[in-house]
Amino acid sequence: MAETTADVAIIGSGINALAAGAMLARSGKRVAVFEREDVAGGCMRSEELAEGVTHDPLATTFVLWVTGAAHGALAEDLAKHGVEFCATDTPTGVLLPDGRAMTYTTDRATNVAAFDADHAGDGTQLAADLDAFGADAGLLFGLMGGDPWSKSTTKMLAGEAWRRKPRGLAATLGGALTSMRGWLETSFQGELSRAIWAPWCLHAGLGPEAAFSGQMGQVIGFALEAAAAPVVKGGAANMVRGLVAIIEEHGGTVRTGAEVAEVMISAGRAKGVRLSDGDTVLAGTVLASTTPNALYGTLAPQPDRKDDLRKYRYGKGNFQLHYVLDGDVTWNTPGLEKVQLLHLTPGLDGVSKAGNEAERGMLPEVPTICVGQPCAADPTRAPEGKTVLWLQMPEAPRHVKGDAAGQIDVPADGQWTETLREAYADRIEAILASHIDGFRDKALKRRAISPADLEGYNANLVGGDPYGGACTLDQFFLFRPFTDTKRHDTGIKGLYHIGASTHPGPGLSGGSGFLVAKELGA
Repeated sequence: MAETTADVAIIGSGINALAAGAMLARSGKRVAVFEREDVAGGCMRSEELAEGVTHDPLATTFVLWVTGAAHGALAEDLAKHGVEFCATDTPTGVLLPDGRAMTYTTDRATNVAAFDADHAGDGTQLAADLDAFGADAGLLFGLMGGDPWSKSTTKMLAGEAWRRKPRGLAATLGGALTSMRGWLETSFQGELSRAIWAPWCLHAGLGPEAAFSGQMGQVIGFALEAAAAPVVKGGAANMVRGLVAIIEEHGGTVRTGAEVAEVMISAGRAKGVRLSDGDTVLAGTVLASTTPNALYGTLAPQPDRKDDLRKYRYGKGNFQLHYVLDGDVTWNTPGLEKVQLLHLTPGLDGVSKAGNEAERGMLPEVPTICVGQPCAADPTRAPEGKTVLWLQMPEAPRHVKGDAAGQIDVPADGQWTETLREAYADRIEAILASHIDGFRDKALKRRAISPADLEGYNANLVGGDPYGGACTLDQFFLFRPFTDTKRHDTGIKGLYHIGASTHPGPGLSGGSGFLVAKELGA
């Protein structure tokens, strides 16, 4: 058993942990990162799906990173270490069961024309809604991405109250609570105009009837138009390598296969971490990129948090499905080959139905399918003549109670088994194959990943929930993870809580890591 020292010890190696570690190491801190898995990166992974074929089994799209503050701080360093982002000019689209489709590009005029073609006036309303969001973007992004307890946020709110008057500010914030359904049904008349946005609330951990989900739709539309849907050239693992390289070039370390067993605490202050193998690292500051249950229940137990942990809720699970195809993807509906994230759905009501079924523990009869086409932006992912498809189903029950279609047998204990996983994958594949010419002949390899498999990849994905906990308003903003949460403070001096379970929430933005690194002087 060895004892070493560091200025900052970081538990976990997801994007928030690595972003914080890179910023702190660059500022002169001795950083030590500890990852329990054999590979660093958390939800950023790349694996070989077939010979010469790279795929990202978990997260793949970095729009929140390239539009976030952490990227602004680290972009030059990452570029120096070979990190390159790739994108097409068609970040998203929707494909209905009858083959009708709409795409969304990075060009406003093209998008307006597409929406107007679906229903006269929808394009004009799209432009008006996005312009209105743009006018409020400083306020909304400041609240969503900044420290809600900071002096700068207080100053921003005071300035907005002065400019808008208190009632006007309250009206703006109240309007932001509109649900996705509320926004779509009052702004657009066309079926495709509504369908193209409806699934995007799922990627924020919300359903179309949830408060604030409509605002998230506008956030995403604004971001996709501005930055597209970039992937990392060569795979998400290259992002991990870049962040690790920044840490190491400034004297820090990143250890994999190194599980932290406890945060060492003395007189109400963090003193370092003890690993499961008995090694200790003395550090005056500890950052924990974990779930609340892991931090307050195991690593740094706080009995007074027992009730908070009981109330903390996790959201729906995700289901992933990956393919290697022989040849290009030939969609039955032309014009979809360059769409990076294409949703297959019956539309707004279909998203609502599938989400409701998953919430009740049922396998959705018609799941919402997000089809990623990484090779459209990054041909290096596969040899010439081969194509990778990345599928995510954001509505999957963590504990399976039944099948909404009444066709798949579910284990009595509700656990995801290999048989259940592959049977559900067959349902998804049947929908996908109905839209791609010769799909079954082209499919060379398939890999399905259930919610249980996701948790096996990363212990923070409890039950396959990739968002670190339900993102409902009572567990978001000021109240994430708990209603009395203040910043990323844990009540223990020198111990900070970061990651998807903390403000500003999930996604590949590195937001909580950035905020804590700045608080610590990076």
